[in-house]
Amino acid sequence: MRTFSSVKDLPVYSEVSGKELGRVYDLCLDKNGTVNGLIIDPKGLLKKNKFIPLSEVSSFGLDGVMVKDEQKAERITDKLVGLYFLENGKDHIIGKPLVTTEGDKLGLVEDVYFLEEMGTIIGYEVTDGFFADMTEGRKVYKTKKPLTIGENILIVDLTN
Repeated sequence: MRTFSSVKDLPVYSEVSGKELGRVYDLCLDKNGTVNGLIIDPKGLLKKNKFIPLSEVSSFGLDGVMVKDEQKAERITDKLVGLYFLENGKDHIIGKPLVTTEGDKLGLVEDVYFLEEMGTIIGYEVTDGFFADMTEGRKVYKTKKPLTIGENILIVDLTN
């Protein structure tokens, strides 16, 4: 289990060539909140961000992410339309209010916990603001059910 904040900015390496392909910039999600792949910021000034499918990631280490085949990395194109991003882009998750199916607001999403092997998000770290974080700490809500991504809010079912 990983958090997005522990993966962000890690170098991404090709298992075949040993070359550094770039750094993790964001995670790409489908409409159910499942991680589909990584968005990497490639090395070089004029290079554009690339998408690497989660199926091409062989491992997430403490110091880097290993990719099976660097040729599977694609430029971000229109075929990623309809997918969501964790932190960047128009349809992002971090910073949006997390609301239960019962209508209770839990706070703003600050980070997510996901299973690297399957891409399943299993928990959401939320904040109620700086002072609440300092006095009470951030709260983590775990769920096995998919997230509903709305235009302005995220809906999570916390019932078991």
